[in-house]
Amino acid sequence: MSSTSSSSSLLPFSLSLTPTQTKLLLTATTTAALTTISILTTQHFNRRHKRNNLRDDVEGRLKRAGAGAAGQQDEGEDEEEEMIDFTRPLHSHASTARSHAAASSAPTTSSSRPKKPTSPVIIRESLARNYVFFGEQGMSKIRQAFVVIIGLGGVGSAAATMLVRSGVKKVRLVDFDQVSLSSLNRHSTATLSQVGTPKVHSCADYFASVAPWVEVDARVELFSKEDAERLLEGKPDFVVDAIDNIDSKVDLLLYCHRNNIPVFSSLGAAAKSDPSRIQVSDISTTFEDPLARSVRRRLKLEGVLSGIPVVYSTEKPRADIGLLPLPEDEFLKGQVDELSAIANFRVRILPVLGPLPAMFGNAAATYVLQQLAGFPMEPLPVKNRHKMAASLHRQLSVLEFKLTGSNKLPLTEEDVLYLFEEIHRARSVAPPLAVPSRPCLVRWRKEEGVRWDNLVVMEREEGARHEQLVLLGTSDPEEVWGPEVTALVRKRTEEERRVRAYRI
Repeated sequence: MSSTSSSSSLLPFSLSLTPTQTKLLLTATTTAALTTISILTTQHFNRRHKRNNLRDDVEGRLKRAGAGAAGQQDEGEDEEEEMIDFTRPLHSHASTARSHAAASSAPTTSSSRPKKPTSPVIIRESLARNYVFFGEQGMSKIRQAFVVIIGLGGVGSAAATMLVRSGVKKVRLVDFDQVSLSSLNRHSTATLSQVGTPKVHSCADYFASVAPWVEVDARVELFSKEDAERLLEGKPDFVVDAIDNIDSKVDLLLYCHRNNIPVFSSLGAAAKSDPSRIQVSDISTTFEDPLARSVRRRLKLEGVLSGIPVVYSTEKPRADIGLLPLPEDEFLKGQVDELSAIANFRVRILPVLGPLPAMFGNAAATYVLQQLAGFPMEPLPVKNRHKMAASLHRQLSVLEFKLTGSNKLPLTEEDVLYLFEEIHRARSVAPPLAVPSRPCLVRWRKEEGVRWDNLVVMEREEGARHEQLVLLGTSDPEEVWGPEVTALVRKRTEEERRVRAYRI
């Protein structure tokens, strides 16, 4: 009954259409159908056209590759044809065998892999998001860039990988080391089958499968200042320093600074775990990083105070994490330094949490890309640092006026900051060696004057006590502070003298 009622209710509506309305309805329906068919047909032909173009491009490259292989066979290379297993990485067999052969040959090898011809459409599509981010002008600079990465461990391999993926024209990879089982937790390209092969070859093989249009110059070499000119030849647009040996690192940074080669340095990622503490800044503003402190001091002795961007962590080194242990029997044998693979290189190493080096490397690659593209970047500065240097200098000047009647100092604000941060680690020499909230610099011994080896850091109240009892009074510093503090002051002074011995 309900269905009959419903049908009867619709019947008047269908009968109420006039011939003109019916004609208009049919016309609209037909037009919509034809439009839909036209759109779908156009899309179908466009897809088929693109598919045919891609197929022709692939077939053309296969024919050229086949012609090249045939030519090699005509020249006398009667080799059995190798079937490619597309279920496994293309480089898993051939490249590993090649790397093993290279590793077993001369210790220093170099192989340059030129760009392979690739369709510009494929390159453009793989870099589409970078083009949107940097723009045509910025990406054109990146696409012409030549970057040298020295040190292809956890940091260097990550930096090189992102630079290659981001479209640089050429990279040069320099590292003497080989892939080890213990490096698989942090290396960006190494596989288990590549253990024992050069790290630069691992990277080069991986890059060939990711971006074959990038030219890769892989060099199995140890960087040294004697080889700097040769290893950095070709006018690189940027150098990434990922070396973990302080002597080689300082040599590289000095060479780049003196020859106006842009360089970015990675500092200590070992024994740290807090990703929120990673910073990018000028080397002059780094703190809480022992490697950064050592590099800063060595560079300052060579007259390099700033101008080198770095990535580092402000996380304090973990007290419960130390060097990886060395077997006791090796100590008993003596000559422990002979266990290192190369003279003057480490025997024991700090443990590394795998993700941290990759973060350092990605930060380095990001900074380099932005500099190459001319993209604006403003690293967060360390607050109040220069204000503190001025305050220390002014306070020392006031104290010297009390003692000598002259407020002229033989030290600049940079010298004062160096004394505070590098020699005394921004800590008071008085127990409990705390970081002073109101620091001051005072003479240690009254009769020895204002010299770098006779100035110590104290809390303002401690400095006032030292001033009254030692500088204005007749007490000896050891009587006031004890033999432990005197020994600490002597230790830091002797340490600084050893550092200054590196001056060339």
